[in-house]
Amino acid sequence: MRSLSPAFMLCAALALPAAAAPAKMPPDDTVKGGQDHPLLSRFEGAKMVGYSVKEYDAARLPAGKHLRTENRVAVFENDLKLEGRYTRIAYNYPRERSALEVMRNYEAALRTAGLKTVFSCVKMECGDRFGEYWRGRMADNFVKGAYNEPFNYGRDDMRYLLAKGTRADGSPVHVAVYVTAPVGDQNGGIYTAIVEAAAMETGKVTASLDAAAMAKSIAAEGKVAVYGVYFDTDKADVKPDSQAALAEMAKLLQQDPKLKVYVVGHTDNQGALAHNLDLSQRRADSVVRALATDYRIDAKRLSAKGVASYAPVASNDADAGREKNRRVELVKQ
Repeated sequence: MRSLSPAFMLCAALALPAAAAPAKMPPDDTVKGGQDHPLLSRFEGAKMVGYSVKEYDAARLPAGKHLRTENRVAVFENDLKLEGRYTRIAYNYPRERSALEVMRNYEAALRTAGLKTVFSCVKMECGDRFGEYWRGRMADNFVKGAYNEPFNYGRDDMRYLLAKGTRADGSPVHVAVYVTAPVGDQNGGIYTAIVEAAAMETGKVTASLDAAAMAKSIAAEGKVAVYGVYFDTDKADVKPDSQAALAEMAKLLQQDPKLKVYVVGHTDNQGALAHNLDLSQRRADSVVRALATDYRIDAKRLSAKGVASYAPVASNDADAGREKNRRVELVKQ
């Protein structure tokens, strides 16, 4: 057998494509100010590559398979539309680890914390182009540069988990974990989304109905909802920043001396009904007292009533609805 010449062997070696250099793990977290969520630590050895916290925002978390309708619109068999404190964190993890190992560790940690699985899936079990949906979530500048690649290369070899639990104060918390496997020489990717139900901070914008708008509402509907009267949680004393709304209520009554109203206190459905009935009554009493004492409105024209959560104007299933239900109404007698 004739041996190959050294020159031929050198040319053949030069003709072979060079092997792609393995992706390197970032030496440190790549985002400034990011920190692991107190509820859920990172997988050991992972580096943070994306971080976002909104004190109050809307979140959509898949709770079923990803489908494609006839007109190619992406939908889920089921998803949860939530509101509250919304934390998103993305990590890269070393390619020596598997997506199975990573997800099993998250499952164990969530189970230990008392959260129960709402939905989970692996690869094609997740539906049509489930990984493409999450790749889009990564492509919105949440994870930048090369650290986005694990969510691209691993989009067909992924695992997903959605869990729900209850915090010590009784409020719900939802956790979504999406893991892509290391593919080829790429590292793996982890994306976590945590939504903690929380009351939205109010008082950031002020807007009060003036007396004329109140009069129009009473003429048309026999009542008007006033959202500018404020109380501390579980308290009945009218707060000082309620003065603008109280002044317009008084002006309404001063301009129409024959008008008599029920001052009706409303609450959401949180807590015991008997307690809320008492609380709403005491709040209505406080408003009547303020109008009579501070604005010299004849108390005989005012009748305080507390109805707790008996007359909601929105669903009490979400914070936004409960916020609307906590109000004072003037109802024409």
